Amino acid sequence: MTDDELLRYSRHILLDELGIEGQQRIRAARALVIGAGGLGSPVALYLGSAGIGRLTLVDDDAVDLTNLQRQIAHTHDRIGQLKVDSARAAVLAIAPALDVVAIAQRVDAAALATLVADADVVLDCSDNFATRQAVNAACVAAAVPLVAGAAIAFDGQLSTWDTRQADTPCYACAFPPASAPPEVRCATMGVFAPLVGIIGAMQAAEALKLVAGIGTSLAGRLQMLDARDMSWTTIRVPRDPACPVCASRPPARRA
Repeated sequence: MTDDELLRYSRHILLDELGIEGQQRIRAARALVIGAGGLGSPVALYLGSAGIGRLTLVDDDAVDLTNLQRQIAHTHDRIGQLKVDSARAAVLAIAPALDVVAIAQRVDAAALATLVADADVVLDCSDNFATRQAVNAACVAAAVPLVAGAAIAFDGQLSTWDTRQADTPCYACAFPPASAPPEVRCATMGVFAPLVGIIGAMQAAEALKLVAGIGTSLAGRLQMLDARDMSWTTIRVPRDPACPVCASRPPARRA
């Protein structure tokens, strides 16, 4: 670790649970972020400021004026730019030496399989059920932990789906692919601006804990936030032995 890095990450290094070794693990880690909007913005900024080794951002959308109420990685002068390019610029403005990869496309199953297999942690910051299911399936197949968040109106949810552990569920155990809920979008339902910051920051925290090897993850627990009164509800989610996605999960890639 260079002198500049020792100074930059000194507040992490001072933490007994992290120290230099934990920060080095963060610096060596590869994070894949699906979505560079409301959730992806704080995720990208916090992973970048924490010194993640490689940050890959995937999104096919462009910055719009209506995004700026909540998508804090983007600025007024970047309206019309691809969100991945805008978010990359925001991260590099904080940490110019980071390796930030911008992929401006809507990824299919084949592309996801390649991208997920080359990551240490995946963060789902997408806004639709089909993408969440596709990301989850790729993570199960590659035995890569998934940190998934969602936010709409005043309601947020968050969990870590880590099928490297034999007894933990995947996203499809809690939300079966055949039981797709009605699609709800910010454009029609609205979203409370700080809500995406709260959920996105917690996604980044879960990912950093995973790659640093500290703390206890949310695996097996789904947290839901009602921002109207800032009340949290935690639900235990068991593994579904008949899950169509993870019932025949491959052997764990890593301990």
